[in-house]
Amino acid sequence: MHIDISVLVLVFGIIFIAELPDKSMFAALVLGKSFPAFYVWLGAATAFLTHVIIAVAAARLLTLLPHRVMELVIGLLFLAGATLLLTGKHGLEDKRRREPKKNHYNNLRVFGTAFSVIFIGEWGDITQIATANYAAKYHDPLSVAIGSTLALWSVTGLAIVAGTRLLNLIPQKTLLRIMAGIMLLFATLSIVSAFK
Repeated sequence: MHIDISVLVLVFGIIFIAELPDKSMFAALVLGKSFPAFYVWLGAATAFLTHVIIAVAAARLLTLLPHRVMELVIGLLFLAGATLLLTGKHGLEDKRRREPKKNHYNNLRVFGTAFSVIFIGEWGDITQIATANYAAKYHDPLSVAIGSTLALWSVTGLAIVAGTRLLNLIPQKTLLRIMAGIMLLFATLSIVSAFK
């Protein structure tokens, strides 16, 4: 299969920005402070990979629609995502979970906890929706999946290693507005393409 580097880089950048203020990043940060960082990252990374596979598979269903209908559906999904980001009804607020007590859990249990927290928390997430949209739009599930997965893994690693310093450099509202603007642009392009 051919990998389109431009699609991979585009998806990486957008998913990376979208995931920075996400609740999953804060969950990874808290878990990484309390448990062995490698097993927290491994559990989170596995959960993210699972969600990317699900998103790309869902996008495959979108591509079965006629081109005009598919572009309209993609445009409306991007528009819905941008609206959620701009109205604050997206679940990305800066709420940090209480730190679990330090305990002598085995590494498999740490992996399982991180996997469960991220897997449950990411259902219907903006990044999952965006991944499905891009996979359908570019008809390139492999490039989109690699870009999205690498972005999610990178943010999780940064959360665990760099902690809250990253968000002190870039305000959360700025990140959300940038992501909403990008989603509005893609919504417009898809809807215009549907009516051409």
